[in-house]
Amino acid sequence: MYTEIARNTWKSILLVVGFVVFVALLGWLFAYGFNEPIILPIAVTIAVVQAFVSYYYADQIALSIAGAKLVPRKQPWLALHREVENLAITAGLPKPKIYVVNEPAPNAFATGRDPNHAVIAVTTGLLERLDKTELQGVIAHEMSHIGNYDIRVMSIVVVLVGVVSLLSDFFLHSFWYSGRRRDRSGQGGQFILIAAIVAAILAPIAATLIQLAVSRKREYLADATGALMTRYPEGLARALKKISADPHKLTHVSSATNHLYIESPLTQEESQSFFIRIFSTHPPVAERIKRLRAMVSHS
Repeated sequence: MYTEIARNTWKSILLVVGFVVFVALLGWLFAYGFNEPIILPIAVTIAVVQAFVSYYYADQIALSIAGAKLVPRKQPWLALHREVENLAITAGLPKPKIYVVNEPAPNAFATGRDPNHAVIAVTTGLLERLDKTELQGVIAHEMSHIGNYDIRVMSIVVVLVGVVSLLSDFFLHSFWYSGRRRDRSGQGGQFILIAAIVAAILAPIAATLIQLAVSRKREYLADATGALMTRYPEGLARALKKISADPHKLTHVSSATNHLYIESPLTQEESQSFFIRIFSTHPPVAERIKRLRAMVSHS
């Protein structure tokens, strides 16, 4: 379990660091090609402001889209509160607020900018279809997202994606509509300008792919950390199998909140080709289950 956690942590770090380097190189390329160094600071400032606003209000937006309702610590929600409390103590985290979504599709998500402002939401379908150990596995997975500061990590990644998109848009619009002051003389300068144009077209796609790769690694990390928390990886493995096989679909979900759920409500697992997988916010359930069960055999 510890090996799996360390492996996924380092992969996430390397992806984020690589993303930062990618943005820096892209900013230099655009600034040089356009002959305007101020492009990068402007794009970074706009993206940070946008991310700051979403960072502080993303939880309320997600809960509103899902139609989640805060539930009190009394019947019929008392058992759910106790499970969350026990796992919060195990994880050494404050107890998050608990919301329930009245949906037959089994699923769950966590949100909140830090452990002191965290929320766990589960569907009524999840509570009806999972046994106690399976429910513990799901809650532990969501508690791991909170403890691993995944919302914060993904907020940083979103900033970087925003910077790339703004840089690309600004460069392309400036290239087509502004004067020729951006031109560079000489063969080398023209080559850089062509490279900048190609990068402006392809960079947003590359940035999105990196964002999705980070999201998938954080899911693997939450699986491993959650399994360590309960000391029973099979519980989460069985829960994932049930969730992915259930025929019901969430009715209140969007691409903006899809990545929050323990399993993607928008992707059909059985129809995932390689192309679909690299554009998915979640790893294939079969691979997640395989890794969880490998933890048992190696422990």
